[in-house]
Amino acid sequence: MSDDAAVESEIETAIRDNHPALITYVCAGDPSLEATAAYVEALDRGGADLIELGLPFSEPIAEGPTIQASIDRALEAGTTTQGFFELVDELETDAPLLVMTYYNMILQYGTNETPHASETDTAFSRTTPGVEPFVERAADAGLSGIIVPDLPAEEADPLCDACDQYGLDLVFIVAPTTEGERLERIMSQVSGFAYVQARLGTTGARGDVSNATHDSLARLAEYDGVPKAVGFGVSEGDHAAEIVDAGADGVIVGSALVDIVAEHGSDGDAPAADALKAKARELKAGAIRGADETTSPKDTPEPEQP
Repeated sequence: MSDDAAVESEIETAIRDNHPALITYVCAGDPSLEATAAYVEALDRGGADLIELGLPFSEPIAEGPTIQASIDRALEAGTTTQGFFELVDELETDAPLLVMTYYNMILQYGTNETPHASETDTAFSRTTPGVEPFVERAADAGLSGIIVPDLPAEEADPLCDACDQYGLDLVFIVAPTTEGERLERIMSQVSGFAYVQARLGTTGARGDVSNATHDSLARLAEYDGVPKAVGFGVSEGDHAAEIVDAGADGVIVGSALVDIVAEHGSDGDAPAADALKAKARELKAGAIRGADETTSPKDTPEPEQP
């Protein structure tokens, strides 16, 4: 990404200004777009510094059972790309918003005869294939970044260029096995933050922090030009504390929040929103605790005795 894009990044600014950052995920449309609006606002009030909104796709290969079920509920509720953008149009949050989706959704948006901002708005192409129509609409809606789990860095130049053009960050996922030339390429293209995958496999809440997290953060320590945030398996405040203490600039939580939506969603928007806000506060407090541990006297070398 260009240097200018990095300087103007709302996402990177949010992470650095609110360090250590809490990044949260919910799937748009689970159980409805109206409920999602309430959930996003609750996470914002609870202390989320960035909020990922999942645009549901029928084959979410990076997701575990929890988020797959959430995506299924959203699709069954009739969530579309157009409906997703209309939701984002109406959201007002302090936290910058990102869309997390799969590459086919981005490509198909430019090829379908789908109404965009308005019938008379000629800024959005109805027939041109490629990534630009989606990125342009995302920027117009107020999104700050895009995460595409199934897009290899080697094939990402068109999306990188479009994100640069419209001022959006493109976040790449760094797996525990990513190294060598591929790691170099990802870290040269990423903007906003590097999404550090905590463990091999798919998303899902776990009971502990994988050793792979510590190894990955150590491997990425030399890349100090972009923040690093850890996701996949983070579900508790103690997890957040440990990850930040290990050197992360932020933590990413998805499945633990989607579990709350699944548990409380049928009770109405308010119970789920209240539970999401409380969980966000717990996770943010854990991240802050981890930062305090990093700078505590136990980590400071003893002064030399005269």
